[in-house]
Amino acid sequence: MILSVDARPYTDQTLGTSGLRKPVPHIMQPHYVELFMQSVFDVVDVAGATLVLGGDGRFFNDRAIQTILKMAVANRVSHVVVGRGGLLSTPAASALIRARKAKAGIILSASHNPGGPDGDFGIKINAAHGGPIPVSVSDAIHQRSRTCDRYQILAGDDFSLAEEGRRHVEGCLVEVVDSVRDYVGLMETLFDFDRIGDLFRSGFTMRFDAMNAVTGPYATELFHRRLGLPEASLMNQVPKPDFGGLHPDPNPHHAAALVDMVAGRSEVDFGAASDGDGDRNLIVGRGLVVSPSDSLAVIAANARLVPGYRQGLAGVARSMPTSRALDRVAASLGIPAHVTPTGWKYFANLLEAGLITICGEESAGTGSDHVREKDGLWAVMMWLAILAERRLSVADILADHWRTYGRDYYQRLDFEEVDAGAAEELMDSLRRRLPTLAGTRAGAFEVVEAGDFAYTDPVDGSVATKQGVQIISGDARIIYRLSGTGTRGATLRVYLERFEPSAERHHLPTSEALAAVRDTAMAMAEVTRFTGRTTASVVS
Repeated sequence: MILSVDARPYTDQTLGTSGLRKPVPHIMQPHYVELFMQSVFDVVDVAGATLVLGGDGRFFNDRAIQTILKMAVANRVSHVVVGRGGLLSTPAASALIRARKAKAGIILSASHNPGGPDGDFGIKINAAHGGPIPVSVSDAIHQRSRTCDRYQILAGDDFSLAEEGRRHVEGCLVEVVDSVRDYVGLMETLFDFDRIGDLFRSGFTMRFDAMNAVTGPYATELFHRRLGLPEASLMNQVPKPDFGGLHPDPNPHHAAALVDMVAGRSEVDFGAASDGDGDRNLIVGRGLVVSPSDSLAVIAANARLVPGYRQGLAGVARSMPTSRALDRVAASLGIPAHVTPTGWKYFANLLEAGLITICGEESAGTGSDHVREKDGLWAVMMWLAILAERRLSVADILADHWRTYGRDYYQRLDFEEVDAGAAEELMDSLRRRLPTLAGTRAGAFEVVEAGDFAYTDPVDGSVATKQGVQIISGDARIIYRLSGTGTRGATLRVYLERFEPSAERHHLPTSEALAAVRDTAMAMAEVTRFTGRTTASVVS
């Protein structure tokens, strides 16, 4: 039986670039998920369509899945494809949307944010191409949510999602699928599994940290069962609603045990991790952590070694705050290099138009045209394929890359949970001073260019403004922007970059190489005065 339920609208269901993301207690308010999803179904017009549904297994994932399934049936969706156990990584969801020609995908995740009853929860909507919905659609959903006061839902028992199967309910086919199998099959079309398996059989050692998040089952099937990595080499591979108390963000701070084992004590040749929903990655070698910007550049420079990319790259793209290392690779290859705002929807447009093949961002998201999302396990597989072909250490591959292209020293400072008003005031103050900054000097830092990054999408013509303040010197950049991924207060991100062409100076500690840039960045924006912080919450 289909029920029509009246409820008072909520007015705070704004979608950011990553979808709806709120603290768990907030999103568990009565009718909150229902009214938001009804707004989605009204705007997307799902009647008669195919939808893909799944999540990262965090707290409340199981309940939200059942609610959305029942609402999909009530809103006359013809076919819902849902991951077994309600689990579905973000890149696997993108692949499934494309393979099943679905009209949309619903991914339950707050990505790399903490889980558990006091953690965060999110609902992300993906478009038919497998990537994030455009701003026009998210804006329409937001507007609808402000007035939506009734939702449709199926009454009755929950759906069983424990095993693969198909069930018809009220004219809707609910299909539970093994998304792990489909995803690994996609990887087989891109990589030489035998070649990577030979690398492991040669004595090469690896640790992969799934951070008790969604990539655990994918990593077990891919690395252990298919490539022969010993199961003991997988860390935290069982998904847990609270991620085992871990913060599922694959950076050196939150993956400290992995980093200490590989980069610190050099017990293992190669280390990698992925985040809550499987779209980000961390790459670690003996004695070092690979910055996401360098990782992206190395992957692009070596892509022809991988079967799925032997035909070459149509182009590459990076988000504006990502280091300019990728630009140097693109210039060498003679291919276009696009620079976009932060947000995967911009890459998705370029990928869908065939303008680029590989893309990435400094926040550890890397991907290619095999899906329309960033893909953590794909990035790890790219590194394994490169290592299998070149038979060099991670450190040697990086050193060779820097000798060829020069080194972009890079660091991101996150000032988390600062007062939102103070953070906005800091950015406003910077923007007011932009016209007067060019030509000024702060210590050894001479400002050549200062501006607020704006972007016109070459595919759909949409315009994005106020995407981050850039202060550029001859060989260095400072970038300031507010992040949209937090749920408490504001996160101010300050990015530091300096290019070093001389190989004799490629082995400086990053903190030393960027010391002057960091001091300039703190002083120029008066970070301490506005935020009350003298040091960042997280340095990556």
